Amino acid sequence: MTDYARTAASYDLIAADYADHALHEVDSKPLDRSMLTAFAELVSGRVADVGCGTGNGTAVLHRLGVDVFGIDLSAEMLAHARRQLPDVHFTQGSMTDLNTADASLGGIVAWYSIIHTAPEDLPAVFAEFRRALAPGGLILLAFQTGADTLHLTEAYDRAIDLTFLRHTPEDVADRLTDAGLTPHATLVRQPEGERSPHAFLLARG
Repeated sequence: MTDYARTAASYDLIAADYADHALHEVDSKPLDRSMLTAFAELVSGRVADVGCGTGNGTAVLHRLGVDVFGIDLSAEMLAHARRQLPDVHFTQGSMTDLNTADASLGGIVAWYSIIHTAPEDLPAVFAEFRRALAPGGLILLAFQTGADTLHLTEAYDRAIDLTFLRHTPEDVADRLTDAGLTPHATLVRQPEGERSPHAFLLARG
């Protein structure tokens, strides 16, 4: 079972250091950026960046002209996101409760945010995405893939408690399908100075 309170507390502790470290991370990875660019070209309507963190993916979408807003568990991460993007709306919330009307979103991005979600909790997350997504809307997921699980008890010289779960694209696609969503495209790239391969999956409502 996913402990979202523990995840939020850990990110609150490291938010400032994380914001500095990850500021230009997306800009330095062309394949990652290309998935956000493709999403921006395909999506229509308002987009929720769920698990937006300090807003790095949000910033890319905003620059591409997407009507995007951010949702995250961590108040401190959101504080940095608001400073980076004062013209974008950010709100505290959860992947299992987006606090949006039914069928109100043209798109949802979960950019490395299901990495803290246990596999058995993904159906509830994807059911909430399906509820909030307008017919024909678009979802973009980014996550590490592989068989290992990483648990960190320290980062940036601070004691934390974060578990990073690896999901396979096949399992994620199956769970999206079970939620009534249709997988559309998948990209898997090898590590670029990272521990694990990374997967990107587009799906439609």
